[in-house]
Amino acid sequence: MRSIWNGAISFGLVSIPIKLVNATESHSISFRQIHVNDGGRVRYRKVCELDGEEVPSAEIGKGYEEADGSIVPITDEDLAQLPLATAKTIEIMSFVPAEEIDPLQMDAAYYLAANGATAAKPYTLLREALKRSRKVAIAKYALRGRERLGMLRVVDDVIAMHGLLWPDEIRAPEGVAPDADVTVRDAELDLADALMATLGEVEMASLHDDYREAVEALIVAKSGGAFEPTEAVVEPAGGQVIDLMAALERSVRAAKASRGEADGEREGEAGGEGAAEAEVTPIRRKARTGATRAGTGAAAPKAVGGKKSTAASAKKAAASAATKKKTTTAGGKSATGKSTSRTAKTTAKSTAKSTAKTAAAKKTGSGAAASAKKTAAPRKRTSA
Repeated sequence: MRSIWNGAISFGLVSIPIKLVNATESHSISFRQIHVNDGGRVRYRKVCELDGEEVPSAEIGKGYEEADGSIVPITDEDLAQLPLATAKTIEIMSFVPAEEIDPLQMDAAYYLAANGATAAKPYTLLREALKRSRKVAIAKYALRGRERLGMLRVVDDVIAMHGLLWPDEIRAPEGVAPDADVTVRDAELDLADALMATLGEVEMASLHDDYREAVEALIVAKSGGAFEPTEAVVEPAGGQVIDLMAALERSVRAAKASRGEADGEREGEAGGEGAAEAEVTPIRRKARTGATRAGTGAAAPKAVGGKKSTAASAKKAAASAATKKKTTTAGGKSATGKSTSRTAKTTAKSTAKSTAKTAAAKKTGSGAAASAKKTAAPRKRTSA
């Protein structure tokens, strides 16, 4: 890798010659500006405002513009003569725990390579000291015309340096937090913890830029003339969260499903996804009899002969009694004589008693069978 800066690390009285190498690279796709009508490239030309002529890069310097618009020229020689100790040195000032560094301060990252055989021993000494202390080094260095702040740490067997923003370059988060007074319940925190545990960890090496790959495929397709535009499928953005608990529960279930895990509420149930959406409708049971409600444990047997059967039997008995009475009256003086008269009286009395019992049976629902037997007995004697 090509170095972008040569200097030394100042570690107390120890000087370690190093080379600065970029630790990161950009894979973003760059586009050129073109004229839409004819596809011609649009270029920026550096033109002098005084004479209107284009200026080559070799004749371009730097200057500072004052408030009145005048320019103060500044040359590289002027900057090199500044009494700056960090012009060619990464000066270590202190060692602090890594957690004391705010990630907001992180900037560009570099690898520090030992420059020459003589730098191997002190380089290794600093690396091992950082490993054993589990701390990072805070240093100052100058790069591209300005002094910067850096953090040195160990990555594998290499010392890496992260450029840090100066503390006054970090904005305070004023007016960013929600103004409303919000209370979060323990149940909501528990669901949030469950969602975090379900999502788990990710292999950073497996992450990649899907958008860049899509742009590359688009360029290949258009250059080959086989490009067919398709409408992008964009999922609708989430609206206002009405029920946070329900949203968290659905998120946990969706995360488990994406990871191939079974939902705890659905373990052991059949039906897959459809089972999760099914609703259970309770079966209405028939009303139990008084014996069951009383705790006997078994339903009472169904009464024989309902109200309709009892009423029909009573009507038939009354009609039979009336018919027998007429028959007995008409033939009372015939061959039957006194015996028939007594039988008629007995039958009338029995019929009256049976009718009374039948009326009572309408309310109680029992005794109909006994009444029918008593009614039938006199009728058998009359027929004889």
